[in-house]
Amino acid sequence: MAAIETAALTKKFNGFVAVDGINLKIKKGELFALLGPNGAGKTTTISMLSTLLKPTSGKALVNGHDVVKEAAKVRQSIGIVFQDPSLDDQLTAMENLDIHGRLYHMAGNERRKRIREVLEMVDLADRADSIVKTFSGGMRRRLEIARGLMHSPEVLFLDEPTLGLDPQTRRHIWDYIKKLNREGVTVLLTTHYMEEADALADRVVIIDRGRIVAEGTPSSLKDSIGGDVIKISCSKPEELKKAMEKCECDITSEPRITEEGLVINVKKAEEVIPKIFDISAKNSIEVKSITYKEPSLEDVFLHYTGRAYREEEGSEKDRLKMRMRVMRGRR
Repeated sequence: MAAIETAALTKKFNGFVAVDGINLKIKKGELFALLGPNGAGKTTTISMLSTLLKPTSGKALVNGHDVVKEAAKVRQSIGIVFQDPSLDDQLTAMENLDIHGRLYHMAGNERRKRIREVLEMVDLADRADSIVKTFSGGMRRRLEIARGLMHSPEVLFLDEPTLGLDPQTRRHIWDYIKKLNREGVTVLLTTHYMEEADALADRVVIIDRGRIVAEGTPSSLKDSIGGDVIKISCSKPEELKKAMEKCECDITSEPRITEEGLVINVKKAEEVIPKIFDISAKNSIEVKSITYKEPSLEDVFLHYTGRAYREEEGSEKDRLKMRMRVMRGRR
């Protein structure tokens, strides 16, 4: 049985299709990353899987439970770490966890034992009685992860788990996520850090405009766009693009123009770069700079979506709506 499985999962808002018939199958114990540009449908997908939103059509099972017909069982078996901070910073770390345990009807002895376990797991045992407002951003994020694990969920949803943290703290959070996954917790995360998905995920799905546009392991996705990535800053990128399309070079995908200039995927960059200079000279195109590298997950993202990843910035009204959904989901 898969940890998460969807069939033609769809969500519409007043005729607008936010999620368009996606099919997912996430194995138990898998660390799975969901990527997509602003408005792609990532948050809507996670909201349906965590029972915060009802699908318009299609089906979704989490731990074998239908997200509509067995919503209570789904909630009992999942943990969620939201993108926005949701701790009570006037309470201690232990009090925040205690409230969560009570909401899940955990018995007193079980609750106290689990609080000690999860605080040790995220290296906060020595701060159990500290007020949360004295915590750093990284400590608060670790406490939110601990809270999501209080009731021993089989699946953990992490929405932008390291957003706004410094690089060193992000790396520490990565270590905790990997540790959880090794212990058998299925993890589904969204992130706008490409290197995070590359470092953590067993598999990645990229969605755009509500549809899946690419799926695979990070390495297979990088292989799929073919060879080295050449980026050219020049005076006439459109003219160079047309000229390169006619060139007898080993180009593995259609050249594209981005904010960084003309981007070309080739099998052997060292053989193609001299030809670029020749073509530029013949067409009176000034080349300002040329760089090349092996493809990254960010290159894959650009290739399949045609645009750079932008951090999602919902309005305050949108955030309020989501919080209201969360509160309704807890009833």
